[in-house]
Amino acid sequence: MIALQRDAAIWTVTLNRPDKANALTPGMLARLDEIFSDAAMADNLRCLVITGAGDKVFCAGADLTAARAGGNFTTSPIWEQVSARLAALPCLTICALNGTLAGGGFGIALACDLRISVPAARFFYPVLRNGFLPQPSDVVRMNELIGPARTSLILLAARKLSADQALSFGLIDLIVDAPDMDRTITSLAEAACNSPVAPVAAIKALIRRGGNQPVASDARAAVYQQDEDALARLRSYMRNEL
Repeated sequence: MIALQRDAAIWTVTLNRPDKANALTPGMLARLDEIFSDAAMADNLRCLVITGAGDKVFCAGADLTAARAGGNFTTSPIWEQVSARLAALPCLTICALNGTLAGGGFGIALACDLRISVPAARFFYPVLRNGFLPQPSDVVRMNELIGPARTSLILLAARKLSADQALSFGLIDLIVDAPDMDRTITSLAEAACNSPVAPVAAIKALIRRGGNQPVASDARAAVYQQDEDALARLRSYMRNEL
């Protein structure tokens, strides 16, 4: 239910359960956790792309059958672990939204560096209506992207956004017609794929933690002095950020 394609410096991860709106099961989350853990150690990886199968839904969030079957699926630490691993990757990450994004699927999208979407996608997070809580990191990342009032609009007022509204809010970065999605991803990934690993990791660490003087010093050392220890520390800074 999770497909992985490795093509040179780009990995493409596909949520492959279109008959169930790509809703996430415990097994799918475990597989994502494994892939992101492997990606963190892949020296040749420059860009990781996440998309969904089908042409209507990227991810409907948690599989409600699993969520209502008892146990601790909705409160499992695996949700936070998966999004934290994704956010900490030292490569460019792109969420290619092939359709609607809902519920727990936000954790994947919000943890990426860039979010691009087809025009027909809709965005909503109906946890309040289902009696659940959002994942804490989802709230933090959404608030950082679009501010508390618009975060409240989505989480407390349960407002559904169009792609145009999501773009105007800053929730997504580009709207792309489906036939142009692959070409757009290639264009966005080009600079990172043609770069050595150190500048990619250093710039990402600076974006996330550029106000931290040790991060800035290690970024310079990793890029200009080819200091492998400094590069390792940059990766560590990213892992320990969240």
